[in-house]
Amino acid sequence: MTTGIETQELASYRVLLADYDPGLTAIAALDRNGGDWAAGVEDLWSASNAPASFGRGRKLWDTLLKVLRQELCGDEGVRAQFQEYSKNPSSAPLLTGLIVTVTTTAGLPIDPAIATIVVLYLVKVGLNVFCEYTEPTA
Repeated sequence: MTTGIETQELASYRVLLADYDPGLTAIAALDRNGGDWAAGVEDLWSASNAPASFGRGRKLWDTLLKVLRQELCGDEGVRAQFQEYSKNPSSAPLLTGLIVTVTTTAGLPIDPAIATIVVLYLVKVGLNVFCEYTEPTA
């Protein structure tokens, strides 16, 4: 699956999320890490928490996606929100709404900036593809 986000996509999201501080924090982390999803999440996590390694070499990104797959993929409300945003990808309120939904639905105490990176990843690959065709790395 995709390992990162392109510079021009970051620039578009920087404009779209200009009024959402956690979004700008996420964009800055992705920018610092060459658009790499996992590195961006680990960067944000390590800024305020313990090292981002979870037993037996599992990375925070893999663990986060596994939990989110369990929580988000069966939720029709979340799917509907992603579908609505995909119809209007220039809508900042719809995008920030998705970020808030992922933050609250996941049942995890995740930082909104980390949730922003996850949502941008899910928007890029598509929620259906994420839920149906991707598997977490072992």
